[in-house]
Amino acid sequence: MEGANSTDFFSNVSFEQSAICDQLKRALKDMNITTMTEIQAKSIPRILEGKDVLGTAKTGSGKTLAFLVPAVNLLYNVEFLPRNGTGVIVISPTRELSLQIYEVCRELCKYLPQTHGLVIGGANRRNEADKLNKGVNILIATPGRLLDHLQNTKGFQYGNLLSLVIDEADRILEIGFEEEMNQIIKLLPVKRQTSLFSATQTTKVADLVRLSLRNPVLIKCKTSNNTATVSGLEQGYVIASANERFLLLYTFLKKNRENKVMVFFSSCMSTKFHEELFNYIDLSCSSIHGKKKQSSRMQTYYDFCSSKEGLLLCTDVAARGLDIPNVDWIIQYDPPDDPKEYIHRVGRTARGANGTGKALLFLLPEEVQFLQYLKKMNIPLNEYTFSKNKIANVQNQLERLIEKNYHLHCSAKDAYRAYLHSYASHSIKDTFNVYSLDLQQIAKSFGFTTPPKVELNLKSGGKVGRKNKSNLNLSNKKAYTSSGHKFSASNPYGKRDPNDNRQFVH
Repeated sequence: MEGANSTDFFSNVSFEQSAICDQLKRALKDMNITTMTEIQAKSIPRILEGKDVLGTAKTGSGKTLAFLVPAVNLLYNVEFLPRNGTGVIVISPTRELSLQIYEVCRELCKYLPQTHGLVIGGANRRNEADKLNKGVNILIATPGRLLDHLQNTKGFQYGNLLSLVIDEADRILEIGFEEEMNQIIKLLPVKRQTSLFSATQTTKVADLVRLSLRNPVLIKCKTSNNTATVSGLEQGYVIASANERFLLLYTFLKKNRENKVMVFFSSCMSTKFHEELFNYIDLSCSSIHGKKKQSSRMQTYYDFCSSKEGLLLCTDVAARGLDIPNVDWIIQYDPPDDPKEYIHRVGRTARGANGTGKALLFLLPEEVQFLQYLKKMNIPLNEYTFSKNKIANVQNQLERLIEKNYHLHCSAKDAYRAYLHSYASHSIKDTFNVYSLDLQQIAKSFGFTTPPKVELNLKSGGKVGRKNKSNLNLSNKKAYTSSGHKFSASNPYGKRDPNDNRQFVH
């Protein structure tokens, strides 16, 4: 592979100097984009030359234009029209990211005759098929829905494909689309140009590269300080006990009502519960998670992008690639399953060359070891402390509300259960050990005075994801490091003493 490296976010190359058509230059000018970022300056010329490209760059580096500009220019140069079918396919991991890429594509094609379309899970499949039959020159897609159309939409003309783009390849594979990607590659024409972009390089990404690219040019971009996150990002962590962390979160959000804040949770049900709870107590917020309808997720995304302040609760479905402007704070209420996911979460703020923002990671005392994983990845964090007398003690009010409000009580129980399931399936078991949790304190953070009984009838030690839905068995102690909390037939709740009210039910 050929190599390319640089240290500045922006290059000294302007789009006006580049070998792209005047219509594209005009569209970029309308978008107030004049100078290329490093990844764009390195990638665009090589893609215009017809080379396959493997790009590695930090989140927020401008990857979308790096692959869209040359792709659109290619179709214009060869006079690719609707009757020719689909000439460019862009694959991205999530609906939200696909939608974002589509919006950028639509702006780029403002003065061009080429057609563009979007096929994603959750959207109307018949409407998508009708558009494909008429001819969509540039198609933005999620893997599952794309494979569905490739296999089942008879009028989908993709035999003239000129360029394939795979964006956020590591994320596509992480969430379980490996088999779909293999099938897609086999179905598409072999004679094509391919560009693959990934924030991280993994074994699975390397396998996909070997399958889909031919002698690719390697484009690698790093900042001069060699940290894994951008320099304009101020990062910190706070250590809070399980029964204090909700109070701290509530206090923080109340004080930052005039800021734009994103809060990450480990499960859809926890996100849903906290949205319902906060809105009930007049802390206005919205959410994006996998159990929401696609139309609702899209509307929430648009609304939050256009707002100057607000609170968005989300799962990792919103963490990768989404360009949400001017986010002031990223709060990781639940730590990510993987240190790499930390990078993508905080990448929602401090975007662009001079972007600034702040990130705060919540950790339980027993989770402090996670900081060592971040340190190994050159992620600098400072410890934040909060004066206890300034934290709003609303615990009694929370417990009364959860006890008396049937809807919130049910939602809190679902969230509590989902939190434990997520924790039990965490990939870093030496740090996130479900046996070390004090369930009495965890339950209090969800508003319960006594932990609800929860059945965790899981069978594998891996993360429960899109494909790996086999459950994790808490009796399989070999999957965890020893915590001193013995689970046995005589001690089914893993109690440490008579006052320990843990209530795992087998």
